[in-house]
Amino acid sequence: MTTPQRSNFRCWHRLRVRWAEVDMQKIVFNAHYLMYIDTAMSDYWRALALPYELAMQQLGGDVFVKKAVMEYHASARYDDQLDVGLRCARIGTSSIVFEAAIFLGDRLVVSAELVYVYANPTTQTSQPVPSALRAIFEGFEAGQPVATVAVGDWESLGDNASALRTEVFVQEQGIAAHMVWDDADAEAVHAVTHNRLHQPVATGRLVQHAPGVARIGRMAVSRGLRGSKLGRLVLLALMEAARQRGDAEVMLHAQCSAEGFYRRLGFTARGLVFEEAGVQHIEMVLPLISKEAE
Repeated sequence: MTTPQRSNFRCWHRLRVRWAEVDMQKIVFNAHYLMYIDTAMSDYWRALALPYELAMQQLGGDVFVKKAVMEYHASARYDDQLDVGLRCARIGTSSIVFEAAIFLGDRLVVSAELVYVYANPTTQTSQPVPSALRAIFEGFEAGQPVATVAVGDWESLGDNASALRTEVFVQEQGIAAHMVWDDADAEAVHAVTHNRLHQPVATGRLVQHAPGVARIGRMAVSRGLRGSKLGRLVLLALMEAARQRGDAEVMLHAQCSAEGFYRRLGFTARGLVFEEAGVQHIEMVLPLISKEAE
């Protein structure tokens, strides 16, 4: 293995060493570094906008570790903050090779190479890496977008939006199904983010709340992909749709757990916390500035 540099990696996972992970010398026990890399692998799939289980089901296979080679360059200690970098280095007929590196600041602590085999999930016999998955890996490492957002009406996007609402609102949050859909869907502007397997991963809608005021709602992101900016694509697309039709303000009822997400995009809270569909919400607003004014 060549010595990796921080610049080699697009995908990063940050963690802090816990007390249970150090040995008698108060340094990280060597086996935990492989666990750190395996934990970071979840972030890699998230960075690809792929919900792992659903993606593998659609592709008809799964990936299994064949070999892991570790090289130790330094030691990490309790409470150190580590950055784990991952990249897909090369793809064979049925093999996928990842390179990993763990850094403490700019200091390389561990480097590793992991060889996965793409295989039949039942027999665990190898099979060719699907061209779609190969393209996703190669595209991500080349800096290409991993998802696209479609804006349209309920007739064109309703099926995918409904699937996400069911997953997030009904199944995950326990909201009654009759509260998740209403007559406004027929007139609303909808947005759905799709990954490169064309799976819906985030959705939202835009309705006319009052003259000049747009309201965004029904924002939902697939649970395993939250934090990967897929909901942001939906929100920005809906805000642009509101701007294009001349609205001066956009407002929404944010679940309190998501308030920080909207604040980072410029929304501010207005009024007091209230309950809606059994969940704590806060009204948030954002003035819209036309591109001409900018």
